[in-house]
Amino acid sequence: MNPPTHPAVFGTEDLLRGLCESVTKVLNFATHSEIRYSGMVQRITKTCLKPDIGCFVLFDGGFSGLVVINFSAQAAMELYADYLLNMGMAREELATSHTSDEVANVMGELMNQIVGDFTGKVGRELQTHITQNQPKMLALNKQVILSVDTHLDHPEARRVTFYTGRNNIFYLELATDRTEFIKLYDFEPNEVPDPDELIAQAGSPSGVAKPAPAAGDDHEDLLKSLGM
Repeated sequence: MNPPTHPAVFGTEDLLRGLCESVTKVLNFATHSEIRYSGMVQRITKTCLKPDIGCFVLFDGGFSGLVVINFSAQAAMELYADYLLNMGMAREELATSHTSDEVANVMGELMNQIVGDFTGKVGRELQTHITQNQPKMLALNKQVILSVDTHLDHPEARRVTFYTGRNNIFYLELATDRTEFIKLYDFEPNEVPDPDELIAQAGSPSGVAKPAPAAGDDHEDLLKSLGM
């Protein structure tokens, strides 16, 4: 009789690594620059939206959680400009301030693509399903503490530092319930469309701002809901 083998176990750090890989994959493709992240991860006790631009997405399903990305103004403007220039937009047509609605919309669309890539990866590799809400992107001048809008028995939070191609910094924060996925048997990941192809198909200068509206009444309602 063959000796028992220890099953593969996937925990919070594995989920975080998968999310970080989605960030670098989508942003590298979208901006044609090298986005990298630190090999060290911080354990944190709370997740926050911070100046200059903060974005958050809630997900639910097989497990629940919150993803936050906080961009400095310099990092946001670099990624925004590289993305649109990569798609053929003239530099003189770009917004000049990180507080512009267009910058928030484009960064929200990139966030949407990142979390979409992550949820697809979860379905393929962990064989469970999670859904996401529409990313919310806000230009901020003060810190806002966020919590997951669901009951978590054993919440865990992590922060990872990212660097753009020109060494501007942004931070990713993940809050989720402590969980482990244990592999019961070997399986082949489910085949799904290539995310790079989906990003390329969606990437048109006239359409990037539509998925993530960030101004007007919706913007004011969101600020009020956060107590601002």
